[in-house]
Amino acid sequence: MKINILTLFPEMFDIFNHSIIGKAKDKGIVEISPINIRDFTLNKHKKVDDYPYGGGAGMVMTPQPLVDSIRHCKKENKGKVIFLGPRGKTFNQKMAMELAKEEELIFVCGHYEGIDERVYKYIDLEISLGDFILTGGEMAAIPVVDSILRLRNGVLGKEESYEDESFSEGLLEYPQYTRPEEFEGEKVPQVLLSGHHENIRKWRRAQSLILTKERRKDLYDKIILSKEDKKILEKYK
Repeated sequence: MKINILTLFPEMFDIFNHSIIGKAKDKGIVEISPINIRDFTLNKHKKVDDYPYGGGAGMVMTPQPLVDSIRHCKKENKGKVIFLGPRGKTFNQKMAMELAKEEELIFVCGHYEGIDERVYKYIDLEISLGDFILTGGEMAAIPVVDSILRLRNGVLGKEESYEDESFSEGLLEYPQYTRPEEFEGEKVPQVLLSGHHENIRKWRRAQSLILTKERRKDLYDKIILSKEDKKILEKYK
């Protein structure tokens, strides 16, 4: 998968040179190329922002460097152009799974008070992380790109999997335990020590349903419980 990230701060994406994504890059499974928007400005002082017409606080990113940097990427990357901004659809796991099917993507990170309205016609999709303010699009792009890439084949190792993780099927993940068997008087649930795979599966399913109902009722209300789910919940409630 090939990803270009248009940004004023390319160094922020050094994070993708580490951990799981860094290993995937080394193997050639994914390619991430941050591109400095400032390199495309025609302003002799390398400015990429200006005062908004009509007045108001702050500065707005000017259209020329943004549009030219998008056009530059499009020469070798035919993917969707994604802008990280407040007008966008709220990002979730379903969206991550859809975008993970793409082979190429271009992300645009805004700054200041936003981007010139005329740039939007070059944007295919706008994504928001939620109803809160960040200092720049880079802060939003990092988790979005990470969540997409980890769904690509070969990025997660055999010992790792996203299939049972929170939100993969609309549920929060079940509780996890590791050694020691007892810590500060609290023991690992006996079912996890039993070695009985079917009982463990049912226990985990029950815990996912219970946790989701307690902590994310909005997600739980969207779930269609199977007959088995109802039996499991009755047993473990």
